[in-house]
Amino acid sequence: MNGFSLATLAELLELGGPVVMVLMLMSIYALAIVVLKLWQFRTIRLGERRFIDPAIDAWGKGDTHKAGECLKGQPNPIAQAMNLVVKGSEAGIPEDSLREEVARTAARDINVLRRHFRPLEVIGNIAPLLGLLGTVIGMIAAFNQLEAAGSQVDPSVLSGGIWEALLTTAVGLVVAIPTVAALNFLERSVERLHEDMQDALGRVFTSRVFNRVTADSTEPSVSERNSSKAGQRTKSASLEGALAGAN
Repeated sequence: MNGFSLATLAELLELGGPVVMVLMLMSIYALAIVVLKLWQFRTIRLGERRFIDPAIDAWGKGDTHKAGECLKGQPNPIAQAMNLVVKGSEAGIPEDSLREEVARTAARDINVLRRHFRPLEVIGNIAPLLGLLGTVIGMIAAFNQLEAAGSQVDPSVLSGGIWEALLTTAVGLVVAIPTVAALNFLERSVERLHEDMQDALGRVFTSRVFNRVTADSTEPSVSERNSSKAGQRTKSASLEGALAGAN
């Protein structure tokens, strides 16, 4: 099976010429990038989101220690950014400065995740064109053979030349289609992480303020407390008068 595969590959390279050779090298490079990015995403647990809600709930209630425990040991960039907010707030860093630092580190992490996307995009765009170039070159060679044959034209020679010429277009599409599909998947994964990161950081910055406003709205105002105390004193005086009259 392996011998047949190697023989087929060697025959393919011989028929396609240097164009197929270049396309095969591009496919190997694209495959290496995709495997590298998938391993990177798996290492940092790119799709992990279960730590967000517990950490934000603890942070909003003022339990900084519990929030830090929820984020501890999480390699996900969202957790790293949230942990930076928690530690910065504990250190007393002003919110404006903290927001700028979080935005800077988050942008850096996103750029690291997007690294090597450009080569995949180039391969996905160039591979079909390179295959088409090989087809054009092959067609030119086939018609040159047809012209050299003169009146003694063998249709099998022409059809064989056309078949070999179209082979490079097929190889170019085989290289480009999976590359573009993989690139779209990787880009969407990073975009989803970016969106979830913005949402989580927004909730972290506003959760304590929201909880404080909610708590203040549930507490009675000063005038309400004073009127309540006055009412209680009036009721007490009435009760004392009633008891005195009974005596």
